[in-house]
This record gives sequence, C-alpha cells and structure tokens, in this order.
Amino acid sequence: MVQQDTTQGILDVKKWDSIFETSSQAYQTASPYPHGKFEAFLEEWAAHKAMASFPKVKDAGWIHYVHVNEKKHGLNKMDLIPGFLQEVIKALNSDAFVASLSKLTGIPGLKADPSLEGGGLHQSQRGGYLNIHADFTVHPHKRNWRRRVNVLVYLNEDWLEDYKGDLELWSRDMKNCVQKISPIFNRCVIFNTDEDSFHGLPEAIQCPEGMTRKSIALYYFTAEETAPRKKATNYRARPGDGIKSLFIYLDKQLIAIYNHLKGWLGINDDFVSKILNFFNRRKK
Repeated sequence: MVQQDTTQGILDVKKWDSIFETSSQAYQTASPYPHGKFEAFLEEWAAHKAMASFPKVKDAGWIHYVHVNEKKHGLNKMDLIPGFLQEVIKALNSDAFVASLSKLTGIPGLKADPSLEGGGLHQSQRGGYLNIHADFTVHPHKRNWRRRVNVLVYLNEDWLEDYKGDLELWSRDMKNCVQKISPIFNRCVIFNTDEDSFHGLPEAIQCPEGMTRKSIALYYFTAEETAPRKKATNYRARPGDGIKSLFIYLDKQLIAIYNHLKGWLGINDDFVSKILNFFNRRKK
C-alpha cells in the first residue's frame, strides 16, 4: 500500500463522475428502489488512513442512539471529527461530487448538508443493530429541504460474513428483503431515500469484542419551493417479528414526538443521547 501525507486525491471525483454517468440507468432502475454499490471508493491510501483515524466510541462527542429500534453511535460535530476524516467528508460534500451524484440519481439540484444532521460518523459495537426503517423526510432545521439520497462509505477491513451487520434493502410493501449488502472495507453504497425506501441492519452484529462496524454516512437534499410533507423515521416490523412489532411501533411514536420537538425547539441529538445514557446507567 502506498502511503501519502497529503489529503489531496482522497477521492477521484473525475473517475466517479464518469462511472456514475454510465451507471445511472442501472442505478435508477434497481430493485427495490434506486441504489448502487461501488467498490474501492476512496483512494486506497485514503481509505486506510480514514479507518485508522476513526475515533473510539468513548471519545468526546459521540451521540448514543440506544433504544428499542437501534443500538448505534454517531458523531456529527465537525470540529470533533478527526482532521483527516473531516477532509474525507469535505470531499464527499464538494460541489463536484454532489453534481456527480445528481448524474447518478437523476435528481437535479442536490445539496450537501454541512450540519451532518443524523449523519457524519456511525459506529456499532458487538450487539448493535438498526431496525428496518424509512428515513426522516425533511431536514429538522430547514423545512423546505427534502431528503433525497444517502451515501454510506464502509471502513471495515477483514469483515467476515459471520459478523452479520449487512445492510438490508426491503421491498416497498415490507414483505421481503430484496438485497443484502455486506459492509466491507472501502465499499460505498448509495441509494435514494423516500417514504417507503425501507432499509436497515436488523440482525445484531456479531463481530469480536473490540471490533466495530464503521461507516461514514452523508445525506443529500433538495430545496423545494413549498415545504414537503414531514415524516419522522418510520421503523417497521418484519414479517415474523411477532410481539416485537408492538415495541417497534411504540418506540417509533416516541421518536416521532422527539423529532417534532427537535425542529420546534431547535435542539439536537445530544439531548436525547444524554437522556438515553442516563436511563442506561440507571439500569446497570
């Protein structure tokens, strides 16, 4: 592997612009909804450096999403994200890369989100999961910004099938899982997100203790002339979930209330993270 000290050349935008243009038809007609996976996404040296730079969950700034429907951790404060990972995020939020995403998806006018709302760095430890869901539809603090595209870059070297943690793409009627995508090193998954683009990683991760499932998660929006219909994250039970379905539903309602308050009060996810951590400590 060639080592480099510079942050230049993290992502070959010209290469991906060409690939995205030729892949656009396959992407836009993919089942169960528009999506694609792209290997060796970051330049090899950059992917290794990004993985090595990934901060531990115990480090400052992590938001702990721990409730019925998910058990994961996120870091979206740009000033607390390690410097090299900031450069990776800037490359993925650059005007040139966002324009390439528009070619791939067929969605004009895509906008990056500098606030990294709900995104940034994601990390799940052994036992972590994220139930099947459709994402929130409107930016919490920009009422005319409709969420349109997710970009996930996985940084998990030597990830084995036995560790689980696959991203599952479900049919729009939630009857069956159509695609499973392993979170292997330097793979990028891109997909359109709307009211019924159901996805998640519902099977508890079985990686060894001390190892985590790492990803960079970035979301892209379009500015609408009129405010689009706002919906919170829509968690859904899978066929066969049984009594678990009730708890998934009840937790979803609480999340919807929280998201409404978040936009109204102007609070961020630190608020709910501190509450969840408080109750988790009380249980121990």
